[in-house]
Amino acid sequence: MTATNQITALPGRLQPGATAPDFTLSDASGQDFSLSSHRGRNVIVYFYPKAATPGCTTEACDFRDSLASLQGSGYDVIGISPDAPAALAEFTGDFGLNFPLLSDQDNAVAMAYGAWGEKVINGEIVEGVLRSTVVIDADGAVVLARYQVDAQGHVAAVRQELGL
Repeated sequence: MTATNQITALPGRLQPGATAPDFTLSDASGQDFSLSSHRGRNVIVYFYPKAATPGCTTEACDFRDSLASLQGSGYDVIGISPDAPAALAEFTGDFGLNFPLLSDQDNAVAMAYGAWGEKVINGEIVEGVLRSTVVIDADGAVVLARYQVDAQGHVAAVRQELGL
């Protein structure tokens, strides 16, 4: 987060032990993708504001580069943004992303996860997706929830908190 970006989240952040809200969203190819299809696996769900922007690209590429290690430790990765599936497909192709990106165009999932709120960008208050990560265990319970995270170094911080 740069000095010109400040974030204040709305109430509703998830806490460890809470049941993660289930969702079904379209992936980059327009196919339905449900969180419930990952029961039995640990899942890292991360929310990002806009595909192909500098911070979001940094974070996505960091997850891409760490995916084999994360999966080897039993964690799948899912990225969620308000982008349309076509934009997600382009983002995936341009950067060789190797995990599902999902389209939350009405921001309902971001709101349910507490990843929506007011933020100040270049001196203007706007509502939008807050860069956030929620780790969900194999039974669907929240293990870790981090909000207002920095794109740079975030994956390493999550790995450290999970003891990976």
